[in-house]
Amino acid sequence: MICGNKLDYLESGQEFSCLYCGQKEIGYVCCPNGHYVCDECHGKDAYEKILNLALTAQGSNPLEIAEKMMKSAPIPMLGCEHAWIAAGALLAAIKNSREIKITNRQIAEALTRTKKQAIGAYCGLTGICGIAPAIGACFSVILGAACPKDKETATTMHVVSQVIKTIAKQTGPCCCKNFVRTALTLSCKLVIEHLKFNLPCFGEIVCDDSNRHPHGCRKEKCHYYHVLDSNQQGL
Repeated sequence: MICGNKLDYLESGQEFSCLYCGQKEIGYVCCPNGHYVCDECHGKDAYEKILNLALTAQGSNPLEIAEKMMKSAPIPMLGCEHAWIAAGALLAAIKNSREIKITNRQIAEALTRTKKQAIGAYCGLTGICGIAPAIGACFSVILGAACPKDKETATTMHVVSQVIKTIAKQTGPCCCKNFVRTALTLSCKLVIEHLKFNLPCFGEIVCDDSNRHPHGCRKEKCHYYHVLDSNQQGL
C-alpha cells in the first residue's frame, strides 16, 4: 500500500506503529522497508463502499454480485476486504430473492461482525480465513444465533466449519478471490440445506487477476484460472 514492495510474513508477532494513524499493535505482515498499516486503516476506504454496494446490489446470484463488487470496490489483490464482500454479496442475493426478508440493517450487522473477525494473515496464523466467519455472520443474523441459543448457533457453527473445510482445499498459496467464489458457491448449497430455498449460483467466472498475485497464482490448480495471452501478460 505504501511503496509496492513485497511484504514479509512473520512467524511471530512484533509491535508496529501504523504509518497512517500512528496506532501501535502486534502485527504479522510488514514491508521490509519498515512500512506498516494497521487493520483499521487497511480497509478504511473500502468498507463503506462495499457496504453501499451490498445495499444497492441487483439480482439474486451471489457470485455475480461478488464479481461486480470485487471490480468496483477499492480493494487490493489480497486482503480481508474480501470477507466483507462475501457477506455482503450473500445477504444481498438472499434479500433480492425475496424468499425471506432481509433488511439493510441485517446486512450492515453482518459486515460489522465480519470486520471484527476478518484479520489480515490469520488464514495462516490460526487457520481461520475471514471469509468463513463472514458466511457464518450471514446465517447468524438470519437464524438469530447467539450463545444462549441451541439449533441456531449449532447450524451457524456447522456452516462455518464447512466453509473452512472447502476453502482449505484451495490453498497453496491462499487467494482471497478464489476463497470468495468457492465460499459463495458452497453457500448456495448451504442455503438450500438450512434455509430451504434456492439461490441461482451459475455463470462462468474467469479470473483476470492471476498476474497480480503477490505469492504466485496457483494457475491450473484454481477453478477460475485462465491462460493469459501475450498482450495481457505484458500489462
